[in-house]
Amino acid sequence: MLVIDYQDRRPIFEQIVERFQVLILRGVLEADEQMPSVRKLAGELSINPNTIQKAYSILEMQGYIYPVKGRGNFVSDKGSLLKQKKEEFWKEYRMIVVKGKEIGITSAEFKSMTEECLKGVYQ
Repeated sequence: MLVIDYQDRRPIFEQIVERFQVLILRGVLEADEQMPSVRKLAGELSINPNTIQKAYSILEMQGYIYPVKGRGNFVSDKGSLLKQKKEEFWKEYRMIVVKGKEIGITSAEFKSMTEECLKGVYQ
């Protein structure tokens, strides 16, 4: 389920957070599904349980998971999370378009590059 890249310069907890975010947003982990326990996941990945706990705390703060006392952590509903991520994406996209316009990139160039990028992603 999770693979840690030890060549990645980012801390392990950040990699874990990112992997779970993707799994939740793509629907691989369903709403109200129980997350692996901290001890179990730490054992599977051969890393310190505190690292998993830190990642889970971040995921909880971001709204990806929620705790149930005595039972563990569970996946939150992705609907509002997905909406928020899309809003963030479009905000960043608009900023990129504005920067492009400032340096003289034309509408036709944007469209052409967007189509080229999408071909690579959706093939």
